[in-house]
Amino acid sequence: MDNKNYKNGMIYALSCAIIWGFLPIYWDALNPISSLVVIFYRVTLMTLTCFVIQYYQTRNFKALFAPMFEDRKKMWTYIIAGILITANWSIYIWAVQAGYVIQSSMGYFLEPLIVCLFGMIIYKEKANKWKLISLGFAFAGLMVMVIGYKELPLIAIGLASTFAVYAAIKKSVDLPPFQSLLYETVFIAPVALLVVFWLEGSGIGALETGGSGKFILLLFAGIATAVPMALFSAAARNLPLLTLGLTEYISPSIALILGIFLFREPFDMIQFSAFVIIWIGLCFFTYGEVVDIRKTKETEKND
Repeated sequence: MDNKNYKNGMIYALSCAIIWGFLPIYWDALNPISSLVVIFYRVTLMTLTCFVIQYYQTRNFKALFAPMFEDRKKMWTYIIAGILITANWSIYIWAVQAGYVIQSSMGYFLEPLIVCLFGMIIYKEKANKWKLISLGFAFAGLMVMVIGYKELPLIAIGLASTFAVYAAIKKSVDLPPFQSLLYETVFIAPVALLVVFWLEGSGIGALETGGSGKFILLLFAGIATAVPMALFSAAARNLPLLTLGLTEYISPSIALILGIFLFREPFDMIQFSAFVIIWIGLCFFTYGEVVDIRKTKETEKND
């Protein structure tokens, strides 16, 4: 992999992870607007945001949408990706507004494991021993939480599985980030827009339940969604899935800290132990990255 592409990919991935980590503050601030209302507004506004940005870049409506219909297989890829990411958003927003920020962070700790496995199994990406050790620590940390609570964390599993499959699909999409996101949601957006009109007309929408202040805040949902998603899309095209998946531990770590100290959710010894084990794994991963970069530089120097 080209060093420049790898460096850019890491910048995109880290920026995306940091933004995602702090987004629970924004979604929680939208209370008392219900999560259902927020979800439909989010889909509609993100599609509009991506359309405006991409149209500004192309200035050609036909050229903007032509690639979407040139291949039926690709079109179904966009549709499936859109369904998966919408499901992921829905679970996440409901979890944050319902007071499950810590469990949502657990889901995004689990997600990189599945992403990494896809990278090794589907795309035949290789992991050095240090990265394999990091995967083992991450899995052990999650098992501490599952065994300690003696129940399946359904929110976490739902978040992890939907986003991991979405990430694997994104690996095969070779489009500009905003254009890719536009294609993924443009089929769902008309339905979402109709629901938004119905909710507002029925008096249970954002204006009635949240007031003008919260409604204005909600209008930024498109930007809050599109920017990190575009960064993730760009990172997926420049990084191996294994690396991309493990860098995404940053956002759930931030969310976990927010859940404990800002939202004051319960945090016991089981959760603390799991957190420590996972971060030990991240130390191994970081060392593994250093080893890979050194090998790449040595290979280029010899060539």
